Amino acid sequence: MSEKEEKASHDGVGHRARLRQKLAESGGEALHDHELIEYLLALAIPRRDTKPLAKALLREFGGIGGLMTADWQSIARVQGMGDTSIAAIKIVQATLLRMLRSSVAEKPILASWQALLDYLRADMAFLTVERVRVLHLNSRNMLIRDEHMGDGSIDQAAIYTREVIRRAIDLGSSALILVHNHPSGSPDPSRQDIEITRQIAEAGKRLNIAVHDHIIIGSQGHSSLRAMGLL
Repeated sequence: MSEKEEKASHDGVGHRARLRQKLAESGGEALHDHELIEYLLALAIPRRDTKPLAKALLREFGGIGGLMTADWQSIARVQGMGDTSIAAIKIVQATLLRMLRSSVAEKPILASWQALLDYLRADMAFLTVERVRVLHLNSRNMLIRDEHMGDGSIDQAAIYTREVIRRAIDLGSSALILVHNHPSGSPDPSRQDIEITRQIAEAGKRLNIAVHDHIIIGSQGHSSLRAMGLL
């Protein structure tokens, strides 16, 4: 190792030690977003200065939320990211979602509404495709299935309604919560969102399957059609 390389290595080691000390003494809130990602990447690629890479990732994906929810292939397109460093990011995301999901699964959904919103936001707010999910609940409003129905537009109302109701019958669901995201960031419901919600609610009513809500998630927040008086 040259004198210049040795000095750079020592400087990097000292910087990481300072980050580690700040984390130990003051917790994660004391670190900037790029420092959190920088230190995480340093665990995966320890012999490299990861600050420029961390900043590049946050720029590419618009922040820490966008980075954590980006898919493997998208992250791999950022120069300097390999399988080990991508895996470090995805395992953090998976751990976070597992923790948030457990908060939702352990109590009746209607009694843990904020936990549900936190889980959905962490999972869906920064997706670049529109994703449709249906939460199936039993008679005690406990979650029995969180089902990914597909990606793309939900304006094919007739097909979507049949799929949702048929699956609810198969699972013996007593109630449903519809969920989808808006990649634009705005959670405001479209005319199609309102129409499909009412169609599913009407179809479910005939079979004693309640539709509690339709939640729309965006990077700018969330909307509840029930709270807006649209359901």
